[in-house]
Amino acid sequence: MYNIYRALRKNGVIGINERNVRYVSALNPRKYFYKVDDKEVTKTLAAAAGIPTPELYGVIKDARDMKRLPEIMDHSDGFVIKPAQGSQGKGIFVVEGPLKGGWRLSSGRRVDLDDIKFQINNMLSGMYSLGGQPDKALIEYRVKFDDIFGKVSYKGVPDIRLIVLKGIPIFSMVRLPTAESDGKANLHKGGVGVGVNIATGLTARAMQFDRLIDIHPDTAHPLEDIQAPYWEDILLMAAKSYDVTGLGYIGVDVVLDREKGPLLLELNARPGISIQIANRRGMREVLERAMSLSATNRTAKERVQIAKELAIELNPIGA
Repeated sequence: MYNIYRALRKNGVIGINERNVRYVSALNPRKYFYKVDDKEVTKTLAAAAGIPTPELYGVIKDARDMKRLPEIMDHSDGFVIKPAQGSQGKGIFVVEGPLKGGWRLSSGRRVDLDDIKFQINNMLSGMYSLGGQPDKALIEYRVKFDDIFGKVSYKGVPDIRLIVLKGIPIFSMVRLPTAESDGKANLHKGGVGVGVNIATGLTARAMQFDRLIDIHPDTAHPLEDIQAPYWEDILLMAAKSYDVTGLGYIGVDVVLDREKGPLLLELNARPGISIQIANRRGMREVLERAMSLSATNRTAKERVQIAKELAIELNPIGA
């Protein structure tokens, strides 16, 4: 066991304890957690900073709001219902559009108004929220994902996760839905994580269930050398997320819409560490270099440039 630990340390891999102590606890004041734990608050902060997010159609907080539900859901191209304080994709309803007096979910299943009300009531009760606290349901624009990842994704909406330290984007991966993950870009459920070069936006290596892979398990399409579009915009969105939250170590999740471009999906004050496996490289060296820089007084654009220079200097994947 000690030899394994030494090998991981040598390769710069950080563990959960190191992440919690050196980065989450040290850089993320708890008084700011509400800014990322409540997705409605995140949307408001992002809008003020010019960071685009999926349009919010409405919020259901109680039985009175439920009376407005049919009006809020009146969108022929579908919508998404999600718990404001949910995590790991739990409880999310992705509705593609109307179907025979009801609605069709992304899985193809038909649901009616009572089914949707039941799901929303579960959200309000706190079934999917952090700590099981009473919650609210957000109904928002359904992302039509960019075709760039269409060949390497199974249904659902792929997203891009970036780790940002003191406003500097340091690591990134694309998360791809699979049949095993039920069309959700969730690594815990079997989604695929593909490392992305911060300097270029090109994909490189990939993993599923902590195993290294080269092709998508459902589409059999190669996962390397795919250029993420709008890469400069995505990096800038990630850098700005630090400015609006005051949190020094965050995960930034971005989706690519074929009409609207990159949209901020959510922020995370406790991002996981499996991104290291997707990139086949530990984060410690990049984290330590970024920590040594006085970047907090720089503009978001300047921090993006620092991110690229660090990526090239430290020779990450594909550089």
